[in-house]
Amino acid sequence: MLQTPADSIPKASSRGKDKDFGTRVRPDQWLQEENKTINSLFHRLHLEYRHHHKLRAADVLQITEHSLQSHESCPEEELVQTFIQKLLLMNYRARYINVNKAKEQVRVQQRDNSSEDEDTIFDHFFKEKPSSNKGTCQSDLIHPMDVQMAVFHCADGFLKQLMVTKLSQCQYALPLLVPDPFTKQIEFPLWTFRQINKSWKIRNTNNETISKSQPIYKAQTPMVFFFRFASVSSSKSQLMNSLINEKHNTFFHRNCPGSSRTRVLMDGVVEIAWFCPSGTNDDKFTDCVAFCNLHGDAGDHEKQLQILTEMASVSVVLLPQLQRNDRSATIIQNLFKYKKPLICIFTEDESTVTEMKKGKFKIGLKYRNQSDVSEELRRAITDCLSESSSTFRLEDVSKHSDIRVDEDDDDDCRKGREAAQQMMSLLEKKDLTEIKETFLPHQGKLWHQWSQKNKELHRSRGDEIEMDISRKQTEMTKIREQQYESDISEFMKLFINEICSNAVIKKIYFLKRLEIFLDEYITTDFSTIHSKYDEKWSTVVRLIANYDRSEQLTTEQTDLERISEKLQAATFGLEHIIREIGQIYESCSSVKKNKKDLEVHFSSLPSLAAEMMISGFPLELMDGDAAHVPVIWISAVLDELVQKLGDQRVFVLSVLGVQSSGKSTMLNAMFGLEFAVSAGRCTRGAFMQLVRVSDKMKTQMKIDYILVVDTEGLCAPELAGKSTRDHDNELATFVVGLANLTLINIFGENPSEMQDILQIILQAFMRMKKVRLNPSCVFVHQNVSDVTAEEKNRKGRRRLQETLDEMAKLAAEEEVYDAECFSDVIRFDVQKDVKYFAHLWEGNPPMAPPNPKYCDNIQELKETIMSHAAKSNGMMLIELKDRIKDLWEALLNERFVFSFRNTLEISAYRKLETEYSKWSWSLRSTMMETENKLHNKIENQVIHEIEETDLQGELKDTSEEVEKSMSEFFEKDTDANILIQWKSSFEIKIKNVQESILKETKRKLSEILQQRDLKKKIDAQRTNHENTLYEKSKELALKLKQKAKDEETLKKEFDLFWEQSVKKIMRDTPAIKDIDIITDVKRLLSDMHQGYLTVEQIKEGIEDSIFNVISYHKYIILKRSIQKEIRDTVKDPCRTVNASFGNDQILSPADEAQIRSLVTDVVQQTDKMIQSFNISKMGYNISCIQKLTVYIKARVTEHEEGPVKYVFKKQFFVDLDLSIFKRAKENITDQHRLFREANDPVLYLERRREEYYSIFQKYCQGAASAAIFGEIICQKLKEPIEQSVYKKTARDLADEMRSNCESLNGNRSNLEKHIMKTLAEEEDFDKYMNYIHNPRDHFKSFIRDEVCRYITDKFSVSVLPKMKENIELLQQKIMKAAHQSTKHVQEKRGDESTEHVQEKRGDESTEHVQEKRGDESTEYIQVNSGDVGLWLKSFTQQLSDELIFSEKDLSGVKHDDVDDFKLLEDVIRQELPAIMSDISNRFNTNTFPVNLDCKFRPDELLSEHFCRCCWVKCPFCTAICTNTIENHDGDHSVSFHRVSGINGLYYNNTDYLCTHICTSAVANSALYFYPNESQKVLWRDYRTAGEEYARWSITSDLSELPYWKWFVCRFQKDLEKHYSKTFEGHGKIPDEWKKYTKEISLESLDKYI
Repeated sequence: MLQTPADSIPKASSRGKDKDFGTRVRPDQWLQEENKTINSLFHRLHLEYRHHHKLRAADVLQITEHSLQSHESCPEEELVQTFIQKLLLMNYRARYINVNKAKEQVRVQQRDNSSEDEDTIFDHFFKEKPSSNKGTCQSDLIHPMDVQMAVFHCADGFLKQLMVTKLSQCQYALPLLVPDPFTKQIEFPLWTFRQINKSWKIRNTNNETISKSQPIYKAQTPMVFFFRFASVSSSKSQLMNSLINEKHNTFFHRNCPGSSRTRVLMDGVVEIAWFCPSGTNDDKFTDCVAFCNLHGDAGDHEKQLQILTEMASVSVVLLPQLQRNDRSATIIQNLFKYKKPLICIFTEDESTVTEMKKGKFKIGLKYRNQSDVSEELRRAITDCLSESSSTFRLEDVSKHSDIRVDEDDDDDCRKGREAAQQMMSLLEKKDLTEIKETFLPHQGKLWHQWSQKNKELHRSRGDEIEMDISRKQTEMTKIREQQYESDISEFMKLFINEICSNAVIKKIYFLKRLEIFLDEYITTDFSTIHSKYDEKWSTVVRLIANYDRSEQLTTEQTDLERISEKLQAATFGLEHIIREIGQIYESCSSVKKNKKDLEVHFSSLPSLAAEMMISGFPLELMDGDAAHVPVIWISAVLDELVQKLGDQRVFVLSVLGVQSSGKSTMLNAMFGLEFAVSAGRCTRGAFMQLVRVSDKMKTQMKIDYILVVDTEGLCAPELAGKSTRDHDNELATFVVGLANLTLINIFGENPSEMQDILQIILQAFMRMKKVRLNPSCVFVHQNVSDVTAEEKNRKGRRRLQETLDEMAKLAAEEEVYDAECFSDVIRFDVQKDVKYFAHLWEGNPPMAPPNPKYCDNIQELKETIMSHAAKSNGMMLIELKDRIKDLWEALLNERFVFSFRNTLEISAYRKLETEYSKWSWSLRSTMMETENKLHNKIENQVIHEIEETDLQGELKDTSEEVEKSMSEFFEKDTDANILIQWKSSFEIKIKNVQESILKETKRKLSEILQQRDLKKKIDAQRTNHENTLYEKSKELALKLKQKAKDEETLKKEFDLFWEQSVKKIMRDTPAIKDIDIITDVKRLLSDMHQGYLTVEQIKEGIEDSIFNVISYHKYIILKRSIQKEIRDTVKDPCRTVNASFGNDQILSPADEAQIRSLVTDVVQQTDKMIQSFNISKMGYNISCIQKLTVYIKARVTEHEEGPVKYVFKKQFFVDLDLSIFKRAKENITDQHRLFREANDPVLYLERRREEYYSIFQKYCQGAASAAIFGEIICQKLKEPIEQSVYKKTARDLADEMRSNCESLNGNRSNLEKHIMKTLAEEEDFDKYMNYIHNPRDHFKSFIRDEVCRYITDKFSVSVLPKMKENIELLQQKIMKAAHQSTKHVQEKRGDESTEHVQEKRGDESTEHVQEKRGDESTEYIQVNSGDVGLWLKSFTQQLSDELIFSEKDLSGVKHDDVDDFKLLEDVIRQELPAIMSDISNRFNTNTFPVNLDCKFRPDELLSEHFCRCCWVKCPFCTAICTNTIENHDGDHSVSFHRVSGINGLYYNNTDYLCTHICTSAVANSALYFYPNESQKVLWRDYRTAGEEYARWSITSDLSELPYWKWFVCRFQKDLEKHYSKTFEGHGKIPDEWKKYTKEISLESLDKYI
């Protein structure tokens, strides 16, 4: 029996011997030297630590500075980086990297030959060996294959797989058996082959070409094994290359660039490569053949030799000579005897091919032409293979013992495989076209139906009403419920359980393995279906080309459609499994509960997809089968990404192009991604994948990730027979809008062939321009024959520019856009933004490697992309989420431009509004302080005029702080790139606000100045009364001084005195009476408009307010010209009004809005006038009513004379007057009450009776003048202190509420949200009507209620402490003023005393002066009567900022005899705390607002701030524009609109209230409204209805908007009664609306505002 090769080769135990086949024991020293060499190599490559801490795929795939540079050569320390970079680009020159040497290394060695003659030097040329030069020694260079293998040894499993996949794409041989460099254990890296597929073509016996494609680990092919013994003079690897591809070095050999004599890591490595035929006659082999190459002396690597010779179909051995006694001779003899073919190639033999016996060949190499040898060898191998039935399968290598299989050795890999196998076992014997329907039910028909319904909902046709919209929404809900009821298959349960595991590495192995298994599973059946599709497609194309319109074409097209659907059903990959999870999540989200058969909560599912994205897997963004974006799912995944990574900044890169134009291949090469690229598995829809930017690059580029979006091809044949144009438009618009940069991929050089795709893309860019998105683009021409021909490129660029300009004009016509050339649409530089790519392959596939020029083009494009990224701000992940939602919502509505709602801009603008509110409040708050201070000074007569420059100075510091804050906000905010567009306008607005505040403050203070002079008489009269009482009580006290101890007598005498005095004052001064302004108004109106005041109005009955009027038609008379128009219109028999709705036939909605706006503005202005009257200080006079009435009349007349078609009846003026004065009644009455309490002698004197009695007692007791004067001062200070403390506390509270009160701490939208919540909670219909018709009033009322509530709730913890703090501060200031005044007088006395002594010195002796000095202390010097005046002046001046208190308040009190200022100060110190305590004790929730002038109350301060905003109402539903800024730029808008019937809108010629919502009505393509009698306008074209409509931005939105739907259902009867109309007929309330509860409506407010 013949020996097998396994029997003939010595066992592995002989590996302890040296290279002479085991004859001598290898010394330990040799092993140590070998390890030292290996360690040195790893050290030189900076990989010494990586052998234990493996390089990861994530490490090499990130964007680094190095990866953005082209490197044909590099320093030795960068060899690894450069090799990996080129390999990822599929650049086969990765093996040919030149190493930069130091200058001293590359310098040519020179001999000192100055003393030698020419002949001697020439002799040396032949005789002398060059001396050793370490710098130029070839053995010092690192062998290219050592770089490859060092990286391979230091890589983790995923990077190894990526490397081997890229090596395969480069048509390089792959490591099959790899000895560990240290332990020498042999590894079979089976895992690294799992992603490699090979395709080839063969011809059958009928000469038909048959295509084959298989995962390479499954392919059964013949295998030819090459090995050598000893050293041979010819290169084995080079010989093998000549058999596979003579133009490409599949196996690296000694003659390749960069090769060196030292090769550290390749000995014992077996590499494998496959020859794949193209089905042509020049194929070297007719079928796929594997070639294995054992590197090094086969005698040193017995195990590898044993395995490969056993598995080979043909063995080919190279050796110098065969000696009988050689150990190799024994092995070859046994192989010679073995039945398998053997070819021996002798490098020292000159003979041609000789067949020694059947299947045994001998070939000589010496002195022979290599081409001849190669051809002989090829024929010999072909002959051997034709006789051999032996095949090789890669997976079978793992069956051999004594080798380590990576998949079995790695626990994570093994467990991942087992889990994937368990899932695949469920798919056994299943029909491929039915698998998705069976195992993935959530994404099947139900999801497609829901998607279709959603498009129908957004693309309303005909006269649809809210009832139809609600019906569709209900149908969609039912579909979601059916989806929810679908069972989760066992297949999906296993998948979800597996990816919920915490073992990250195992999870990735599992996912990759599952992908591999699924690809393998579908390959055969999918190829068959695809072949049928190609066949049928060719038939249809042929029939169309022949203009055949017969039934055959229809039949063939139907068959094509059926096969296309089958093709889609048969496509089954990991993306479909993730899509299923997405639909499980969306269905659960819709019904808001977990599925019973889902073992984890549905809310955790997005986290799983986010983890996959972070791990490098792509996520489906648009479902290509349903042509829909699962927005809920995508949003949830992005939210989870933010949770895991933080809100990172991404640069979005998308690609567009026709199908199979190399988009995915280009992206994969550029970023090392794994988008599907096989012809049978083209991308469907759109996928996104994250590419990380290195930490160092983040700081330079200011982005954290590149988000790459790959898309299906435009004009895809899979969509033949469908509306491809619409789908392509949607896709192009979506990805162009999403991306910061779009690559437009064009296959070939002829622009005329790409006109369709260019027009689609240009329309997409135009849409972006219209909605203020500014993406950029780069054109990539693939497959260009000569990219280096500059002249040709110039012509190509010019031709492209011309085509783009032409296409721009065509697209502009379709998009109704003004564009003459492409640069009008997008910023584009034809020189920089057009790239020409060489052919992908260098030669003809399947054996051609990628073209290095193509790889260079990829690198250049990558650098261009990163240059764009560095200049871009990208977008945050949260912004990306919003952008996806906005784009898709707009696309669903078909009219993209009118439907696009830029959530990012809206969000950024709201943030800006909030900041603007803070800035304006800061300015306003500062000016309030200044106004108060100056107000006090005016009242104290310290200042007599106000200059605006003085006010500017007071505001300077705050203004600078605001400017600084604005600058920082616009520069540093995360949305700075969006906000920048409003920077200049807001800077102007803040300046305008500042100017407005200054002017308003100057106006108020000027009015106070004027009023101060007018009320001098009132003040003087009051002061006179007070001082007269003081003096008379003093006189009485002096008379009763002897009875000071008789309390009863004193009290009796004082009471008698008081009554007599007060009676006298009352006789001299008429009492201030209560007022009745309504009576005054009616009397005035009766005189002005006799007969127009009804009996009911003249009486005290409650008149209806004009503010609550539903329609103003009863108040107007049409002008004559308009009456004629209406008569003509009525005569027109063709006019129909059935499809329209409006208000009244006489007044259009626009007219009604005009009148309501007039009323609102008049109310606002009269409010300001009433405040300017300062009734609390000046008192009420009927002239106030007269002034207001004159103003109202003037405004009404001015309106009538404008461009309106009506005039008002007198009744309008009467009702407007009455309504305004009724509204102002409480305010005027409150102010007059304050005036009366302060100025009616009966009231204010009675209030101070006890104070007078106290002073009277002190006079009786003989108290010092200073003590009594001190008490009088304290009593006089009491009221000013109270007012000052109240005003300061009010300002502090307003500030605090701006920060702490939830409803008041944001912008106007936030305030309105809280108003709506409060209205819903209270369920008060009348308040709702007030809010709807009189929003400004309601806002003020709400703020007032909020302030009252806050004061009540926080009184003890916030309000009272503030009050006490302000009292304490004021007390300290008063005491400080008293002390400073005393000190000032004492200093003045000291100066006067010194002067007096100097005068006396001339006459008196020194002793006499000394005596006098002893008697005259500074404290007791006799003072002049003017000293008390000096003290009082100093005291009041110091307090003039804080209090309304001056010398005139004490002008009638005699105080000339006050001379003890220390005592005066002490009395004030003693009396003041009691006064402060009294003020504090009387301070409570009731007295605070009552005792404070209304204009100083916190609610007024806050109302003044918040109500300076836009109050323009939607012309349809009267929702208020939410812009915080009055007279703002741009359109009016509102967070969400209302049901139109709430405003009383009804269908023409009916009594049916309208149920339309503006945002859904504008989505309708056939719904009309009548802005006036003669105009009929489509809702969707509402802007053409007039200026009032044109300034509104109403974007289509079919969201549920539960709030107003709930309101209509809750208050249906109230609304019907209020408007005398019903919700019936067209206006019937959909049943679906009734499902919304109050709780749901309240929750929706947080969602929409």
